[in-house]
Amino acid sequence: MAITNERLAEHPFLRAMYADGYYPDHVVDKGREVLVSLCERIEAQRPADLAALYRLTHGATNEFNALEPEFEEAGSEIETVAREAIAEEFWIVASAYGFADADVEKLIATREW
Repeated sequence: MAITNERLAEHPFLRAMYADGYYPDHVVDKGREVLVSLCERIEAQRPADLAALYRLTHGATNEFNALEPEFEEAGSEIETVAREAIAEEFWIVASAYGFADADVEKLIATREW
């Protein structure tokens, strides 16, 4: 399923991480897929309120949690720069789907990074 939201269909997810050699592209690619899948789930399920959106974003956050060992194996980690980049992407997604009032900390509340 392709993203139909015009703001996100061509959005360069995790651009800052791709631009930084510290983050291995093959793992960042998996993070990008988490965000694309989140968009697809939002479009399919059409959350009616923030609580429903947060349930979806928490699932995606847990998928990022699962990537931490892969970052570590590649000599990297989800540290300050990555945390900020990922959090910003979650807010961009929420905003693009009409949830500009979403709290970024609540969007990623289940994070372990």
